[in-house]
Amino acid sequence: MKIGFCMLLWTTSVSEEHYPILEDLKATGYDGVEVPVFGGVPEDYVKIGKMLDELELQRTAISVIPSLDKNPLSGDPDTRQASVDYLNWVVDCAAALGATTIAGPLHQTLGEFSGSAPTADEFDRARHVHTRVGDHARNSGVTIALEAINRFESYFANTMSQLDDYVESVGHPAIKTMYDTFHANLEEADPVAAFSKHKDNVVHVHISENDRGVPGRGHVPWQDTFTALKSSGYDQWLTIESFGRALPELAAATRVWRDFAESAEAVYREGYQTIRNGWDQA
Repeated sequence: MKIGFCMLLWTTSVSEEHYPILEDLKATGYDGVEVPVFGGVPEDYVKIGKMLDELELQRTAISVIPSLDKNPLSGDPDTRQASVDYLNWVVDCAAALGATTIAGPLHQTLGEFSGSAPTADEFDRARHVHTRVGDHARNSGVTIALEAINRFESYFANTMSQLDDYVESVGHPAIKTMYDTFHANLEEADPVAAFSKHKDNVVHVHISENDRGVPGRGHVPWQDTFTALKSSGYDQWLTIESFGRALPELAAATRVWRDFAESAEAVYREGYQTIRNGWDQA
């Protein structure tokens, strides 16, 4: 098992100015970080990768579908092609970074809704996009871990059951799932069982408290969660994802209207201990 921290608490564009933060994450005990892929070119991520290598930090990547002109669910073929092009770019940046996993809700434009449940046509369109992108990801040594997110941010896949059924229907080795404790807390009748029942396709895990704050201070059943993860044989990333108000656009997209912790240091230092101690006791 590896412990990571998502850099979205501070930025959508990691650079040398974040070196002191990365240095302290390493000193805290983190094995790696999750790097946002929201802009730039692959060469930018080569530079970030070199900086992380200096600090001996491993890395994963995270991204979203940022706009409707790239929506995989669109009925417009040109828009779906733009989605393929965008996701292939994300894959290229992740590969340049040295990441082998890309996490996130890469199945629809974040925060956009049709006004009804996803249709069979939308599932077909998404499958077409993900199959093509999956081929590029596989050839690049990258796996895409699709995320089930809550009903207030997405309508395509809110539960692990919905997501797992979809990924099974895609049937591509580079298109898998991830489990997020925050979203599971909102959408699952039994959040821990939602992981256990659908663990076979899970290749990434986000550790996030029920209020997006410091893991261990809320009501997510952490010990049961770590026990389920460990007993399943899961041996990949446990990455803390927490949000603040430093990035106004991201804060609005994730509905962050207040501070959830007294400091970023409290989130990553106390959060690290929650994972480390919980895993050791599982």
